[in-house]
Amino acid sequence: MFDRLSSALQGVFRNLRGYGRLTERNVQDALREVRRALLEADVNYEVARDFIARVREACLGEAVLSSVTPGQQIVKRIHDELVRLLGGSRRDFTLSPAPAGVLLLGLHGAGKTTTAAKLARTWSREGRRVLLAACDLRRPAAVEQLRALAARVGVDAIGPEPGDTVAGAGARALETARREGYGVVLYDSGGRFQVDPDLVAELHDLHRTVAPANTVLVLDAATGREAVAVARTFHESVGLTGLVLTKLDGDARGGAALSVHAATGCPILRVGTGEKPEDLEPFHPDRIAARILGMGDVVGLVEKAQTAFDADQAAAMERKLRRNAFNLDDFLDQLRGVQRMGPLENLVEMLPGASRLPENVRRGLSAQSGPNLKRTEAILLSMTPEERRHPERIDGRRRARIARGSGTRPADVNELLRGFRQSQRMMKRFRHMGKALRGRPF
Repeated sequence: MFDRLSSALQGVFRNLRGYGRLTERNVQDALREVRRALLEADVNYEVARDFIARVREACLGEAVLSSVTPGQQIVKRIHDELVRLLGGSRRDFTLSPAPAGVLLLGLHGAGKTTTAAKLARTWSREGRRVLLAACDLRRPAAVEQLRALAARVGVDAIGPEPGDTVAGAGARALETARREGYGVVLYDSGGRFQVDPDLVAELHDLHRTVAPANTVLVLDAATGREAVAVARTFHESVGLTGLVLTKLDGDARGGAALSVHAATGCPILRVGTGEKPEDLEPFHPDRIAARILGMGDVVGLVEKAQTAFDADQAAAMERKLRRNAFNLDDFLDQLRGVQRMGPLENLVEMLPGASRLPENVRRGLSAQSGPNLKRTEAILLSMTPEERRHPERIDGRRRARIARGSGTRPADVNELLRGFRQSQRMMKRFRHMGKALRGRPF
């Protein structure tokens, strides 16, 4: 995400850092390039104009122009304004008192129903009892889709009765939530290809009936500048408390994320980064700004690791590494943990300096990480438990059998085993280095 904008800004910053002293002309030239980068990233024109004006005012002060690190000072000013543009501080849904209502709005194809299921999964895992309410009575199979997704994420769903209006379906869901003690009720409303009077009237009736604590617009991030017009229309017509951006992983520009808060004043609450139920992340303006500027998001990476790897498992793995007892069963566990963290290219983006990776490297990660991880898992699962515990016993005959069982070649099995042996040697070397350092007097 934000690849194009990040790459363009990196070029501007390299030039800035090359100046020993900045002049007003240098600053103006640099900000002209920043403005161009924002517009090419599909940022709304008015938002880009106001952003540049604020940065220019901050950068032309004496403190920056006379600084010993003027280039870094300007980068800092741009970072601060990006954080402000994205909403300033982390905001989230209002989930008390129970049952807290969350009304999801949006156009056709934005991902409302999928987002409802993702939110339900998140809150269910936090210990809340969640009810999904189907209030989309126009789209064929919308109710069935919501029920299927609810079953997939392990929460309850309620649909309309024959003859129900949209508001009536919402009222039935609210009454059920109150009677049966649900903590959150998520209303999945209907959409259109554009905001029209019928849709607005329908949403007004539903909103008045269920009085939700949260009225949230689900926006497709790939719509770019159009997202601003959609968000403004919904906000003026219904009144929003927040936004969810979907498909952010497939948007290399990021114009919607950089525009919608400034255009509506509504905070971005969550962002969708994939199709899986777990691919919905909290939105942290400071972390996103850092990623755009090539500073990475190490905190976010650590949080992903903490959710993917159990603390007890991590401690047991450390003990195995100390004893040099790491085997292919452990390797399989680690592989699955990495898969739970998400696509490899998304994880690499969270490392500082990732935006400076060559384009062909990023494309290679995107194309290869999923298939390669799946192929490795298939090879490991084609081994017997005994072979995974004692890979040194895998001879030529066993390699051929493992390759047939996994749909790969014996050369692929050899490559995996060779890489595993190299990892073992590296771990052993680090273990010996650790012992030597602990025994050295200081």
